[in-house]
Amino acid sequence: MKNGFSLVELSIVLVILGLLTGGILAGQSLIRAAELRSVGTEYQRWQTGVNSFRDKYFGLPGDITNATRFWGRAVNAVHCVTNSAAAVDTARGVCDGDGDGLIELGSGGSASAELFAFWQQLANAGLIEGAYDGLSGASNGYTTTATNSPKSKLSSGVWVAFTWNGTITSVASIFDGDYREPYYYEMGGTIAGSTSETPLLKPEEMWNLDTKYDDGRPAYGIWRARYPLTCATAATTADLSAAYRLDSSALACVPLITGK
Repeated sequence: MKNGFSLVELSIVLVILGLLTGGILAGQSLIRAAELRSVGTEYQRWQTGVNSFRDKYFGLPGDITNATRFWGRAVNAVHCVTNSAAAVDTARGVCDGDGDGLIELGSGGSASAELFAFWQQLANAGLIEGAYDGLSGASNGYTTTATNSPKSKLSSGVWVAFTWNGTITSVASIFDGDYREPYYYEMGGTIAGSTSETPLLKPEEMWNLDTKYDDGRPAYGIWRARYPLTCATAATTADLSAAYRLDSSALACVPLITGK
């Protein structure tokens, strides 16, 4: 006589498998939702830190001309500007900025750069967590790495802050417009020899964040979206009336957030 599963037993197994699958999917959804919330929370944390830094040091982190007076000099090298007689401090040492109110790119690989001194000085001042070296990656003056910029709780995400400083047109990765704010935050995955430009957000996720913190329009406001031709419905970078491409499930968006 051969033994087998009864229909009742098979039904119970299928129900259990269904519950397990549903639980896994629900868990993944909850984790993703928490990661997305962290993006907005992190941005607010950076802004709070910058505002406190301005109140205390009368300038932007990375840009102030007297940083070495507070934390010493990072290294004795041509790329590390100092406006004081500060001694080298290999633990907390920094380089001075030029004081022009902008967060600028560096002059070369493995050298001091204001966009990375930005995070280093915020951390030295105790206004954000972490430790950052203030130096660009080896490739060039804006190579972003895990040692010069903070990681996001969003998987693989890294933050960067720098000044675009001008009117941009016909650049495929960004809407046409005036980008002369003191600096912008950007959060994405790192690319070799570049900033954190790899898209990690779906258009619907970016729309959700933009709507929560700003106006829900990818080309306008404090929260803007990079990659207008894939994150948004734009046919060209000049199509500022475009909406988010909510029917797409691709990771296609990088937030570009105004720092005030």
